[in-house]
Amino acid sequence: MEFGPHLILAILEGLVQASVLTLTALGLSLVFGVMRVVNVAHGEFFMLGAVFAYGVANALAGSPVIGFVAALIIAPLLVGALAVASDWLILRRLNYDPERTIVATIGMLYVIQQVTLMTFGPDAKPVAPPFNQRLAIPWVEFTDKGMEFYYPWGLATTSYKLFVIAAAIAIGLAIWALMTRSKIGLILRATQLDRETAQAFGIPVERVYAFVFGLGAALAALGAVLITPIQQAHYLMGGDPLLLSFIVVIIGGLGSLRGTVVAAILIGLSNGIISVFFSPTLAKILATLLVAMVLVYRPQGLFGAKPA
Repeated sequence: MEFGPHLILAILEGLVQASVLTLTALGLSLVFGVMRVVNVAHGEFFMLGAVFAYGVANALAGSPVIGFVAALIIAPLLVGALAVASDWLILRRLNYDPERTIVATIGMLYVIQQVTLMTFGPDAKPVAPPFNQRLAIPWVEFTDKGMEFYYPWGLATTSYKLFVIAAAIAIGLAIWALMTRSKIGLILRATQLDRETAQAFGIPVERVYAFVFGLGAALAALGAVLITPIQQAHYLMGGDPLLLSFIVVIIGGLGSLRGTVVAAILIGLSNGIISVFFSPTLAKILATLLVAMVLVYRPQGLFGAKPA
């Protein structure tokens, strides 16, 4: 089999990973950028999105389309509401102290994980995709007769995977518009720049923090809902998204949404390509080495602001 068709398949798989990783890392970057809180429980909010998606889709098992659309709406709202409650009950009482919030979110991680294990169970459970047509990957050959298309046997993607990529792009553009073209975005950016000054001008900083923490968790849950028809829901599935999101945020620059998107695409594509041609373990090793190089040669990340 030729190298070219395999490369196209690897790029498509990488774009699917990059799409979900972009949403998950955007949530983590928003929380750190505005609140200066390192949310170690972010991967568990991702996992809860997948678990809630399974619950909603299973409750509406008559139609995969209705079940999936309902999960796409309900699961992020439930996870976001849970995150807001966690902020009000835990992080707010710690006055968002960086060190204590790390410990608190580690505790949240284990509580969420164990409660999910007791209620959801230890087995991975699938969510049916709303559509999943098989699409053969074309390849072009230049012959004496001109340009000819053919379809290598066995190499194909699905319409649902293409939908995941398109959905992530649409959600990413919506977040960009929210942050740069709306009053809410102006308030978030003002709070990010100077909490005390924003509070002096009447911005309810604690409500802003609760909103941001909920939005970050909801974005992670959205990514989980999109990937669950491909990977299945499991109570331990939050580990890899958390690790990769931290890698993306460090490479892109802490609090930089543009850097987060660029780094997520870079890491997602490299993971997809390396996993297809070599192994997923090698992909994680190379990503970790890339983080080490960034920390040594550009500690602020690709698009992060230099410390004053």
